[in-house]
Amino acid sequence: MKKRKGNNMRSKITLAILSILFITLLFSCNSTKYIAEGEKLYTGGKVDLKLDTAINPQRKLAFEERLEALLLPKPNKKALGVPWKLLFWNMGGGYDTSKNLIRNFLKKQGEAPVLLSDVNREYNENLLRNRMENIGFFNASVSSDTIIKGRYASVLYTAIPRKIYRINSLRYSIDSLSHIGHDILSVKEGSLLKKGANYNLDVIISERERIDNLLKNKGYYYFNPDNILVEVDSTIGNHKVDMYVTIKPETTKQAKEPQHIGNIYVYPNYTLGSQGYTRRSSRNMEAFNNGIYFIDPQNTFRKKVLANHIFFEKGELYNRHDHNQTINHLVNLNTFKFVKNNFENSPDSANTLDVYYYLTPLPKKSLRFEILGKTATVYNGSEANVTWTLRNAFKGAETVTLNVFGGYETQTGGKVNLNSAYYRYGAEMAITWPRLLSPYKWAPSKRFIPKTYLKLGYEFLNRRTAYVLNSSTLSYGYMWKENDQKQHDLTLAEIIYVQPRNISDDYQAQMDTVPTLKRIVDPQFSFGPNYTYTFTNSMDQNLKHTFYFKGGVNLSGNVLGLIQGASYKKDETRTLFGTVYSQFVRIEGDFRHYMKLGKDAQLASRLMIGTSYSYGNSYSLPYLKQYYSGGPNGLRAFRARAVGPGSSAPENIGANNFFADQTGDYKLELNTEYRSKLAGFVHWAAFVDAGNVWLQRPDSNKPGGQLSKDFITELAVGGGAGLRFDFDFLIIRTDFAMPFRIPYLPKGDRWVFKDIDLKSSKWRRDNLIFNLAIGYPF
Repeated sequence: MKKRKGNNMRSKITLAILSILFITLLFSCNSTKYIAEGEKLYTGGKVDLKLDTAINPQRKLAFEERLEALLLPKPNKKALGVPWKLLFWNMGGGYDTSKNLIRNFLKKQGEAPVLLSDVNREYNENLLRNRMENIGFFNASVSSDTIIKGRYASVLYTAIPRKIYRINSLRYSIDSLSHIGHDILSVKEGSLLKKGANYNLDVIISERERIDNLLKNKGYYYFNPDNILVEVDSTIGNHKVDMYVTIKPETTKQAKEPQHIGNIYVYPNYTLGSQGYTRRSSRNMEAFNNGIYFIDPQNTFRKKVLANHIFFEKGELYNRHDHNQTINHLVNLNTFKFVKNNFENSPDSANTLDVYYYLTPLPKKSLRFEILGKTATVYNGSEANVTWTLRNAFKGAETVTLNVFGGYETQTGGKVNLNSAYYRYGAEMAITWPRLLSPYKWAPSKRFIPKTYLKLGYEFLNRRTAYVLNSSTLSYGYMWKENDQKQHDLTLAEIIYVQPRNISDDYQAQMDTVPTLKRIVDPQFSFGPNYTYTFTNSMDQNLKHTFYFKGGVNLSGNVLGLIQGASYKKDETRTLFGTVYSQFVRIEGDFRHYMKLGKDAQLASRLMIGTSYSYGNSYSLPYLKQYYSGGPNGLRAFRARAVGPGSSAPENIGANNFFADQTGDYKLELNTEYRSKLAGFVHWAAFVDAGNVWLQRPDSNKPGGQLSKDFITELAVGGGAGLRFDFDFLIIRTDFAMPFRIPYLPKGDRWVFKDIDLKSSKWRRDNLIFNLAIGYPF
């Protein structure tokens, strides 16, 4: 690796040492400081299962952990084995009720000690026994004992489940001649209660909910799961039970009758009053069609737009699917602050429901201001964003946003770099329609709202001692979800235009020395469609293996280049509006696999592949579309854009002036990371990353950069470990990484394990990379 700025690493090490000293001082506080004499600090409960038969140790441990999660009260929260919230409470003066602002603030961040006297052992014993009975261990017993160590105490619960009870038979005691009896019996084949399965109260509850859900989709609006009774006879012997499914006698007649949809009333500009949701005067009610009526005297919304998101039809049977889908659509229009609907018995006909939708709009206009600071190596800067939002812009739930931004970055250490300090400003306007604006009638899944978007942007970037770039973008396309797991994004037209100006003499001189620097200031003009497909099932917490895939294709100038006969090989490059345009096909894929290794451990892996083909008007991809590797979310042992292409070495200009400008037309990256919880919100990870980029065609300025059959031998490899601080709403990630394999070294010397010397300050300065980032890398 090339030399890095040393002062920044020393400052980070100093900060880490100070942080450790502060944490040590904080944790050195006596956690039992304010506990009265004779009291003990409760450190938690432990469950020990005594089983009659052998069982997989992991299953036994999982069962014990589920039972321990029931115990009350919970001990003080810990991180790295230390009750950190209790320490804040102690620093706030404990039980002291003084008005000291600092102490009161610290106390509010903490929590009072949980004492042994707060623990009701008999209550917990009954809780554990009931839980085991609920999953079929009818003869379970639980005892407990207190374990005291100094001023700390815990409780050990010994649980003996004994033999489990299983289902012997399942019968339905229901009148098959009634409407509801016929509908229940028609779905009994899908019952969750299976002969031979363990008795489980949770499964019984789920079965009642299953029946209720199926009945809801058959019109039984007033029915609920409590109307289903599952009787259990455990006296038949041999640790078996007979089950009988029936309808409770007290179930009302109305609950047993399917309901139809009557009139539908929509209040699109409803103001919630102190009396709650109440029906307003219908003097200004306007009929739309098929029994839908709007009460909107100000005409705030186009009626057809809202009617398209209401899936009930007058006269049909009520069903939960249409009910939920309508609510989801109205909420996801991102136009209403509150969405409320009521069902009321129709005065005109029996077993008929009139539907009322009360929609309270969000403020039509809003303004948001954001400012942030950023730091990386020896560079520091800040950025400000002002976003103006106009909702329901054209009375069809459209959203118009205008974002104006500005920022700067300056070099605060090391030697002056031509490519360091800059300031930039610009704006982006976007319009989003909650529907597909297309001359062709095509509709993806009705469950989700498709979107049409139009975006226009401009950015002015001034690297004061180097160059100025003017960038303009325009894109128009569609986004839609096929289901919970699949999403599509089709950009029908994406236009990117970058024009350089005011290239300084110093930068021009450096370009003559290192021609690859010219790529940054080349005029760039690309236009064409894009398509991206995303699949993920990672939201399913019950799966051991989950996956994420995002793949896309990007085209530019393909048809026009063929029509004009563009050919860089014949020096016949073509222009559009006086500018040479790019002609390429670019394809990339990001595949991720997550495997659970336990309650708080996971193995996460990623494979990224990027390929492209430039032809006709282009020798290679334009700079903005090229692939790069390295950085805190890729190869963490190398800085961003500091790897490749191939075995080509990174350029250095002047003493310690490193230009990370290593890009290519192809990319391969592999990452794997073991993640585990340490304590509380503190997690840790160990990782290995490998990857590189390559060129499509040879470049005399990048020897070894072209993709060849030996590309595997040119992979950069690095690894390391780090901490993650998971605060639910924010994840702060710290990684320390080092290179294991450097692709631009001679072939026999690329693996550098033999050179690792953690004791050497020079080796640490040149090779140890510290990454501070927000969120997980993948």
